[in-house]
Amino acid sequence: MVDLNALASECGLEFYDCETASENGKTIYRVFVTKTGGVSLEDCEKLSRILSPIFDVEPPVSGEYFLEVSSPGLERKLSKIEHFSKSVGELVKITTSEKDKICGKILKFEDENLYLDTTDGEICIKFSDIKKAKTYIEW
Repeated sequence: MVDLNALASECGLEFYDCETASENGKTIYRVFVTKTGGVSLEDCEKLSRILSPIFDVEPPVSGEYFLEVSSPGLERKLSKIEHFSKSVGELVKITTSEKDKICGKILKFEDENLYLDTTDGEICIKFSDIKKAKTYIEW
């Protein structure tokens, strides 16, 4: 398996996540990276040029696919403990395993517990109870 952490690091980037998506009948393998100060188009191109020949030999998915390298964006999926830890102070929408939908500001993340400031006050959610989470921006 390709070490995306190490390859992103070679480009001065931090690997965030990856996903496989299907759009208009095409398979897309997306690699998301971050960098202090923001990810530039040149950063994405550099990592893409490194990954392309490696994926030609060791494809990340079966069949034909398109590779995309980008920033996860301002409104991004949170799925790993590190994602929550690095998003303190941001607004988040969460769906729990009980299908509850919760919105709030991340106060802290410790001992696998997420603390949120919501309209109903401060609440705590266990990481294991989070089914889906995404940051959002209020415009």
